[in-house]
Amino acid sequence: MHAWLVLCCMAMLQFFIAVDVTVVNVALPSIGADLGVEGHALTWVVVGYTITGGGLLMLGGRLGDVLGRRRILLLGTTVFGAASLLAGLAPSFAVLVTARLLQGAGEAIALPAAMAVIVLMFPEGPRRSRALSVWAAVASCGLVLGFVVSGIITELLGWRWIFLVSVPFILVVLAAAALLVPSDRPAGPTPLDLPGSFLLVAAPLLFTLGVIEAGEADGTPPWLPPAALAGAVAAGALFVRVERRSRDPLVPLRLFRNRPRVLANLATALLSAALSTSFLLFTYYLQDRSGAGPLQAGLTMLPLAVSLIAASVLVPRLLGRWGARACVLAGIGFTVLAMAAIAVVSALGATGWAMIPAMTLIAAGMGFGIVGLQYVAVTGVTEDDAGIASGVQRAADQLGGSTGVTLYVGIGFAPALGGADPFLASSLLAVAGLALAGCVAWRISLPAAVMDQTPG
Repeated sequence: MHAWLVLCCMAMLQFFIAVDVTVVNVALPSIGADLGVEGHALTWVVVGYTITGGGLLMLGGRLGDVLGRRRILLLGTTVFGAASLLAGLAPSFAVLVTARLLQGAGEAIALPAAMAVIVLMFPEGPRRSRALSVWAAVASCGLVLGFVVSGIITELLGWRWIFLVSVPFILVVLAAAALLVPSDRPAGPTPLDLPGSFLLVAAPLLFTLGVIEAGEADGTPPWLPPAALAGAVAAGALFVRVERRSRDPLVPLRLFRNRPRVLANLATALLSAALSTSFLLFTYYLQDRSGAGPLQAGLTMLPLAVSLIAASVLVPRLLGRWGARACVLAGIGFTVLAMAAIAVVSALGATGWAMIPAMTLIAAGMGFGIVGLQYVAVTGVTEDDAGIASGVQRAADQLGGSTGVTLYVGIGFAPALGGADPFLASSLLAVAGLALAGCVAWRISLPAAVMDQTPG
């Protein structure tokens, strides 16, 4: 009974962290109108959270081993709750973006410790499998319900409450974790790859700054965009150098000797880039083009949420019949059709309801593509590498999504483009990225023995 109470506590934390990935989407126009920010700059509210969350994820897992999982769980949850409160009370856009960065840091610190607590409290076998199934289901529900919850809260209470509503629940999680989660001993002195963690966050942040500022028609110093982009390239190169020389690297380069795993992570980043972009395009079209209020926009996106849940149930069964590569290629194909549908609806000036087929295709693309890529990314890992390989795959998902939003939406909606249709421009950029993802996925091949073990 005690273990299941701990699971409920950890699941509540997981739910609100997952909700915060998508809950801002429907609220973005309201945030922009209230704080006086244009559409393309609002991408900071989305990508700030996912960049720090993805970039610091593996460091968060290491901190739990070094300093103790219970201590790090309480620290990360506190940071996430405090950042949620700051976001809800933010007096300016700069403060809101800072709060979102801190929320991502809190997620990266808390989630690996929370999952480790669950694994340790449930013995290997059916009980652990059920516990991890609950954990995964709660995460999926949080992601899909974020769209609908955002519209309801924004319409009835205002956008600030999409952040404030989680604060009381986070306090409950803190109190429950302090009482229920047993103390554990740190693993002892272990080197932390702090330079690698810093560079892994700095590179996408500088890239985001460069792309967004490059799209400004005026008011931006001409040297800033190229300087930021050059800094992003330098940070990425330094990250590889640091990891190569570190005795205890954040991302061991030996992981990249496995060709299918490298291709899977690259395809994950490219596919996530388009999927994350589609969520913003739906939001902007429903509210800016169709004139829907937050509540109507949230309800219109309900088919997306339902389709995502259906895909999460159906795809694992088909994975065994089709094979991982076929599922991935199908997911990429569905996403290409979805981006094309978004462009057509925008060109015709149709109502928001015309986006529902595109939403269904995005759900299929996410279900088939991401599940298949997750399977490939962890195939053949050893016990020592399993956690790192999973962390790298999740980081590729989050950082790929944030980079895609920055690049596709940042360029597509940039004032510097003048009269170009932003939905068409963003969709075409996403399709180009998906074409590259398809080429990468086509080259994925697994040994026949592994394919015979694909779960059915």
